[in-house]
Amino acid sequence: MANLGFLGLGIMGYPMARHLLAAGHRVALWSNTASKATELAAQGDGIACATPRQVAESADVIFLCVGDTDMSAKVTLGENGLVEGLRPGSVIADCSTISPSYAKRAAATLAKKGADFLDAPVTGSKPGAEGATLTFMVGGDQAVYEKVKPFMELMGKRFYYCGPTGLGLHAKLTQNLILCNLLQAFNEGMVLATKAGVDPELMLDILENSAARSGMVAFKAPFVFRRDFSTNFSTRWMHKDIGLMLESANELQVPVPLTALTREQFQVAIAKGHAEEDMCSTIKVLEEIVGVQVVPHSKKL
Repeated sequence: MANLGFLGLGIMGYPMARHLLAAGHRVALWSNTASKATELAAQGDGIACATPRQVAESADVIFLCVGDTDMSAKVTLGENGLVEGLRPGSVIADCSTISPSYAKRAAATLAKKGADFLDAPVTGSKPGAEGATLTFMVGGDQAVYEKVKPFMELMGKRFYYCGPTGLGLHAKLTQNLILCNLLQAFNEGMVLATKAGVDPELMLDILENSAARSGMVAFKAPFVFRRDFSTNFSTRWMHKDIGLMLESANELQVPVPLTALTREQFQVAIAKGHAEEDMCSTIKVLEEIVGVQVVPHSKKL
């Protein structure tokens, strides 16, 4: 049994932490919503903590999965944050999708306290978190990663060591860059085909048997067809990630014009009220403009 910690019990963090408890580990828990920590702690050898600092005082390896860079910085380096209660030799593995530049700053700050930091963003959305099939992309010291990997294996099935601090995040942002642009291409193509009169189910079958085949399209299309926009990965959080992509691209002087346009489409979707819906709800922006819905002919009344 290990003494672990987990901060951030949202749509991803809650099931991730639950897997650690189910494996028999003692897990110190913290969430902005205190009731979530209390509820989850009762499912195993859990400790509901009032502050991130209390988590650090109780754990040797700490995971966190929070919404953005500011949240990560607050719970890690802020008042009553992890940095104030760290045990010597402890490790913080941040599974959030945050700024690579911030990750480097956090690692340097924690090193002065005798603690190690890994940027360990994940992909797989809600189903991956619930099924313990997440993919981890890790940056930091490789020996520290190998030390923490057995606990990651309780939450995921694929693991990529990407190099020094920040490179796990660069890998995650690159993956999401391609993902969000593919989604926008799917939105435009399916709305165009539907407007022309092509049955969306037929169009999907054509895509899946062509060079345009995409795992993301195959997964998201059925949700769009049945108008199910319940959240696996929200429009708001992908919009945030696209902002990080543009920030990193600017720092590295890499032009990403297509991604900049995709971010604007996500911004429109948020303005239209789709922020908390799944990111596939972005298709509704184009549907509204054109006056069609991407619904198979067999499902129309």
